[in-house]
Amino acid sequence: MSDKKPALEPIDEDARIDALEVRLKAAQGREEERNRSQVTGADANYRSGNRVLADLLGGLLGGTVIGYAIGYLTDTNPWGLLVGLFLGIVVAFRNIIRISSRPSE
Repeated sequence: MSDKKPALEPIDEDARIDALEVRLKAAQGREEERNRSQVTGADANYRSGNRVLADLLGGLLGGTVIGYAIGYLTDTNPWGLLVGLFLGIVVAFRNIIRISSRPSE
């Protein structure tokens, strides 16, 4: 055998690559921690229940007030109130259906 060194020697691991891999793993860990859901199941259900209640009450009250105002201004008060109330109910239920059809996190 010969005592000559080969022309291409294997390259040792670079310390910069090791440091980069360590920093990358640390950054991925921080990112996973940041993206993890902070809300527990009971809190999320409580929040969605409050949102449904607010949409229902807001739709009813908003439709009633707007319908009464339109009926008062156009001098068709009982019909304006009823149409506004009906539209408020429709909007409230549409929002509730949209909330409930969204997949949970």
